[in-house]
Amino acid sequence: MDIIAKSWCWQQQGKPTDLILKEKRIGELGDDEVLVRNTVIGLNPVDWKLIEYGYPQWSAGFVPGVDAAGIVLAVGGRMTHIRVGARVCYHTDLSKDGSFSTHTIVPGYALMHIPDKVSDFAAASFPCPSLTAWQAFRKVPDMKNRNVLVSGAGGSVGYFLTQLLLHTGARVYVTAGTKHHTEFQEMGVREAIDYKDTDWKDKMISTLQGNLFDAVFDTVNGSHAASLSPLLGYYGHLIAIQDRVEKAPLSAFTTCISLHEIALGAIHRHGSRKQIAELMQDGEILLDKIGNGTLKLRQQSVDNFDNLPLHLAEMKKNNTEVKYIIKVL
Repeated sequence: MDIIAKSWCWQQQGKPTDLILKEKRIGELGDDEVLVRNTVIGLNPVDWKLIEYGYPQWSAGFVPGVDAAGIVLAVGGRMTHIRVGARVCYHTDLSKDGSFSTHTIVPGYALMHIPDKVSDFAAASFPCPSLTAWQAFRKVPDMKNRNVLVSGAGGSVGYFLTQLLLHTGARVYVTAGTKHHTEFQEMGVREAIDYKDTDWKDKMISTLQGNLFDAVFDTVNGSHAASLSPLLGYYGHLIAIQDRVEKAPLSAFTTCISLHEIALGAIHRHGSRKQIAELMQDGEILLDKIGNGTLKLRQQSVDNFDNLPLHLAEMKKNNTEVKYIIKVL
């Protein structure tokens, strides 16, 4: 196998537009690896953040990117059960050359097969936000008939998480920009309040008629998540999806809330192969639900491979709910 990939490469801490397009020779596959020819690349906030701040395992010439969909070109010795030509998508390890390339080597146990009813565009949009939402959803015991708040539901993670919670029978409340309120209410959300309202917390509590939340999912940052802890009732759950809550935000022997940290990327270094494979199996079930229309993804903004740095820079600048993706071929 002698394949030369075109790859957008990181050189040093900087802007997305500092990426350089280079040709890189694809190395030999390990026994547990698979070579994917990418057809569509999903862009995520973590991409521009790491390009800006760097990552311990990165050096000049590293290929960023965690999400893509494509076609299996070759498989390693222990991956012969994966069919060459299969349509797959993936979320890859931050410490390995990633998806900003025409070709990417991925562990075979970290692939998700794409159902026929799901396009490569949808599949590339799926892994990072939707698996993050799924991990957050799974942190909390049965939420049926429980009061749940999703803070920042307008983004890709919050949007998908809100649907998961509604399908499980939770009583869901959200904060989001006003342009999203009608859609959320049509989904079945009990109350949607603009997070820009200075008194949104008081408004939200008033809708609960003397109750508090059983779970709060925050997509903003650790300090914002901590600020939401007074909204939780006894034995409630606070799930910080973006960042973490470093210390207990409430006094001991009060509501005794549980703190939860979400870090999808950490599974590649700290999870077992079994845990990764199970997550991929869950992902395939979710992709089936996207294919049959049970679950929905955010609207997409598509650009070509040659414009990847510009499209990523635009995503960073606009900070909207739109999912930015790149068509490779």
